Amino acid sequence: MGKITFLLLLFSFTLRADKPFIQVQKNCLTCHTEQKIPSELIYRRYLMQYSTNERIKQQLIPFLKNPTKKTSIMPKQFFLKFPEKKVLDLNETELQESVNAYLDYFDIKKRLKMQ
Repeated sequence: MGKITFLLLLFSFTLRADKPFIQVQKNCLTCHTEQKIPSELIYRRYLMQYSTNERIKQQLIPFLKNPTKKTSIMPKQFFLKFPEKKVLDLNETELQESVNAYLDYFDIKKRLKMQ
């Protein structure tokens, strides 16, 4: 009985860990893929502009709450090819988790290999 309880707890924690990334796939990457918006390019642009994931979060979360061309860091030409961002229907916690998962997914440090 103890083993079953342990396995169920482990399984529930595993599902919980994937939930933010599932949110990112549903709320972000689906539209980016459909509209052929280059997510990695956007991440790199934010990284060049703000340097750290903490500073990116400070800028990205308010933008996602109220996205406009004026508050976007993308150049004007970007909006000639891609549509303006729509407001996400997420509560504060889901938005924070999604942004964290998005930044974790595209984190360039994970791709660096030290020799």
